[in-house]
Amino acid sequence: MSARSEVIKLEDCPVLDEQLCFALYTATHRITRAYRPLLEPLGLTYVQYLVLLVLWEQSPRSVGELGHSLFLDSGTLTPLLKRMERNGFIKRTRDADDERRVLIELTEHGHKTRGEAAKISENALCQLQINKPEAILWKQRILDLVAHLD
Repeated sequence: MSARSEVIKLEDCPVLDEQLCFALYTATHRITRAYRPLLEPLGLTYVQYLVLLVLWEQSPRSVGELGHSLFLDSGTLTPLLKRMERNGFIKRTRDADDERRVLIELTEHGHKTRGEAAKISENALCQLQINKPEAILWKQRILDLVAHLD
């Protein structure tokens, strides 16, 4: 019997509850939802918070560097960065050495937000009911999976 005419048995069909991708998708959605009430008082979305985390490590950064760090393309980042600029968190400027590069740097408000956001990750872990060592183990396992996918 050829592969095309082979009959697939119902028990061989994928089941949603057995899919790793669905478990990861669900976890991501729930984690993002857990962060929402923690970030709303700061006027931030979850992805904007991630941008600030990268910039708090080093600012300025190019859009390309941000995209690389966050696994986002410039088409996704550009409107997000424009909103962050309108809200006073960042400033976008052209690189004097290469007009094609846009540099993103924190404003004074962006720097101040770091102090206000200091407890967000800790509070999120409490909501998720896991401690920091557990979170580190989960993170490493997920990064191992990401490395296999790359």
